[in-house]
Amino acid sequence: MVDNLALPEMLLAGAVGISLAAAVGFRIFAPMLLVGIAAKTGHIHLAGGFEWLGSNLAIVMLGIAALVEISAYFFPFLDHLLDTISAPVAVGAGTLLMASTLVEMEPWLRWAIAMVAGGGTTGLIHAATSALRLGSTASTGGLANPVFATMELGGATALTLLAILVPLAALAVVVFMISRTIRMLVGRWRKVRKH
Repeated sequence: MVDNLALPEMLLAGAVGISLAAAVGFRIFAPMLLVGIAAKTGHIHLAGGFEWLGSNLAIVMLGIAALVEISAYFFPFLDHLLDTISAPVAVGAGTLLMASTLVEMEPWLRWAIAMVAGGGTTGLIHAATSALRLGSTASTGGLANPVFATMELGGATALTLLAILVPLAALAVVVFMISRTIRMLVGRWRKVRKH
């Protein structure tokens, strides 16, 4: 099942993967760009078949995509359209980044873990940020959305860097975010159910 990989190394790789997947829940291309740069500079080791993330072409393309994505989120109402369109793309990107960190693992197991843990984490964080942005739009008429977009970009960047440099600290942040997100979603569900 797992070739020559000790349990602590597997857990560390999982911490990196889950944290990167969570970062993708904020922004899709900024975390992918940072992972590509980290792979290119040797700060992160990717599983076989994912070396392309660190290629010059991938870094340039991800850089362009990140700039377009970042810019688009600064326009109120366009950001909601992007959230709707990007949800499945985000889950796919979160799955891909998690799979890329699970080195020396059978492909079927790598992808199964990545889809459930990585894709699930991305989807949960993406849903929470979309709900918060919708609340921001409703309460401020979209005027606060650029501030919210900046905070999301900062969160994606900081969490990606933390995942690469201090994976266990990043995992602690992700666990906290997930618990807060679940509480928020359950609270909203209870409100809707009462009405």
